[in-house]
Amino acid sequence: MTTAWTGDHVRRIAPGAAATIPPIIAPDRSRLEPGRLYWDMWPVQDAHGARAVVAGRELWMALTAPDRGDPGLRHFEAKIHLLERRADGWIDLGPVLPDFAVPYEREWAGSALLDYGVLTLFFTAAGTSTKAGGYQQELWQAKATLGPDGLPQEWSFPAPLIDGYAPHYMPADAHDGEPGRIKAFRDPAYFRDPADGSEYLAFTASLAGSDSPFNGAFGLAVRGPLGWVLAPPCLHAEGVNNELERAHLVFHGKHYYAFWSTQTGTFAPDLRHAPGGLYGMVADHLRGEWRPLNGTGLVLANPADRPLQTYSWFVDASLTVCSFVDMLPDGTFGGVPAPLLQLELDGDRASVRALAPEQAG
Repeated sequence: MTTAWTGDHVRRIAPGAAATIPPIIAPDRSRLEPGRLYWDMWPVQDAHGARAVVAGRELWMALTAPDRGDPGLRHFEAKIHLLERRADGWIDLGPVLPDFAVPYEREWAGSALLDYGVLTLFFTAAGTSTKAGGYQQELWQAKATLGPDGLPQEWSFPAPLIDGYAPHYMPADAHDGEPGRIKAFRDPAYFRDPADGSEYLAFTASLAGSDSPFNGAFGLAVRGPLGWVLAPPCLHAEGVNNELERAHLVFHGKHYYAFWSTQTGTFAPDLRHAPGGLYGMVADHLRGEWRPLNGTGLVLANPADRPLQTYSWFVDASLTVCSFVDMLPDGTFGGVPAPLLQLELDGDRASVRALAPEQAG
């Protein structure tokens, strides 16, 4: 059952209604490379969604690109790097994948599953190697074993996960476009249903057959005997919002939670009172019906005086929330991991503490 996130839900959002993310005064680059930008993060997770620790390492991944002085350029050079999270900061361990001769141009966000000693990277293959700067998007994967040091080795050649988009999703195959207006088929996030062990990929999509330019969808694919097969979307925002980014699923307290990130500018014009933030819905079964968290879908948002300070939130099974420092009030682009947050869920209600327990001091 596909549920609609409606304009009526969004119109209920009152100023200051969401949990507010604490202000970030100065981005902390900790031990990351000073000449690089980092954004769109996710942890390496086990099949239950918990952060995996191997050989004493807590491994994460993030998109990164050289700092060219214009943060908008990062999207066209993005490559996934492996990060290690330590008590004294983040360490960049370098590119996750070798430089394979692939048909896409760059790597956009995804997720990473560690299961029975095999690391699978689900990611977005963006653009085409034959012409720079395109917005084409496909879902791909690659697999690796882990060495004695807990790091991936011997990566398989990347391969597409799904052929085509029909019948539920619009193609995301346009070369030209602009951020916030392009159609989506990206951000694959792995989820294993604890009820029956079925495996799913949630992803950012655009609803097929829509007459509205605001037709964001929370896509689903299910693993079958012959591989991944597209399923109807979990939910959609037809007439409401163009992009439900970083779509992912979490199971907690006998409930299923669908989370996504979005920005004020991707809402339909009459709904742009809604802040950029982490949004979500809850259901008693993965098949739905889905109910908007807090009655509106809004879970957390940036402070009113710094509405763009963080973005691209991702929730793991411990309800730890990661994001990156985006644009600060002085126009500075952060381009580093933001402080982790701790989400609290109680059925249809969601709130947030300032910091994840391991960051509180």
